[in-house]
Amino acid sequence: MIRIGHGYDVHRLAENRKLILGGAEIPYEKGLLGHSDADVLVHAIMDAMLGALALGDIGKHFPDTSPEYAGADSLLLLRKVSGLIGERGYSVGNIDSTIICQAPKLAAYIPVMRKNISSAVGSDISSVSVKATTEEGLGFSGTGEGIAAHAVCILIKKISPEKL
Repeated sequence: MIRIGHGYDVHRLAENRKLILGGAEIPYEKGLLGHSDADVLVHAIMDAMLGALALGDIGKHFPDTSPEYAGADSLLLLRKVSGLIGERGYSVGNIDSTIICQAPKLAAYIPVMRKNISSAVGSDISSVSVKATTEEGLGFSGTGEGIAAHAVCILIKKISPEKL
């Protein structure tokens, strides 16, 4: 059995914050504003995984009103989501994601992001795609106000040997 999920997230860029994308710290004059580390890419991936199994969104599982998640490492939260998926007998078939921002340029950091994400979800790096694009100066990401990310994932039901 295969399940498909889509996730989307956006965070505002702000002074005096680290820019974390896909668990990688990106040198930049601003970072993303949020309750956790505001890793917009990982948040979109978590929402895609949760959505595939109709488990709600990350706000349901990791509310921004909870002090427990203040400054949280989103890769650790992704590991928890991966555990929820595994408990229900599923594993990641693949993840395809896109980061939308005008700056900074991200190509050099994409291999690290893919490695971080694949490790957190327990899949081969070949199953994780991360892309980056601009909006040609249009919209909030094009003007440098924020960064957005979309993600799609396929979850595959694990088949026990007894059922083969």
